Formats: sequence, C-alpha cells, structure tokens
Amino acid sequence: MAGGWARDGAVEEQIEASIEDELKRMQARRRPGGESRTHCAECEEPIPEARRQAIPGVKLCIDCQQERDARPVMRGGINRRGSKDSQLK
Repeated sequence: MAGGWARDGAVEEQIEASIEDELKRMQARRRPGGESRTHCAECEEPIPEARRQAIPGVKLCIDCQQERDARPVMRGGINRRGSKDSQLK
C-alpha cells in the first residue's frame, strides 16, 4: 500500500527501518563496554563476581541499574524517515 507519490512498499520499508533502528539502539544500550568495575559507579557497593562475568563491562550494581532503567527516557518525537507530507501533519 502506497500513499500519494510514494512507491509500493515504501510505508512498510519506513516501518521496518524504524524498528531496526530502535532495536540497534536498544542493543547498544544493553552492552556496556570496557572492563567491569568491582564497585558500583553510583553507590560504591561491591558488584558481585557473577554479575561481572555475566555482563562484561558492567558499571552499576543491580539496584542502581534497576533504578536507572525505571527512569523515563526523553526522546525527540520527529520521524526522521517520514515523508515530507507526514512531517507537516
């Protein structure tokens, strides 16, 4: 289904590309880089060895990570891949 001057399949391609971008962003967010810390970067509590082995590059203890994950993430509401017409609505 195409709308206006868009070619057939253009809408589906935009949706798939948006989903792919979001998945890449989420996967990059999950993977800490570098060497794991022995103590939490926020509260200085020791990080268990099992957590450091399970998540290479971990910087936060479980409690601080859960608190950070619960915070709302403010992101822009602009669809970069949308057509010019969809931006005007």
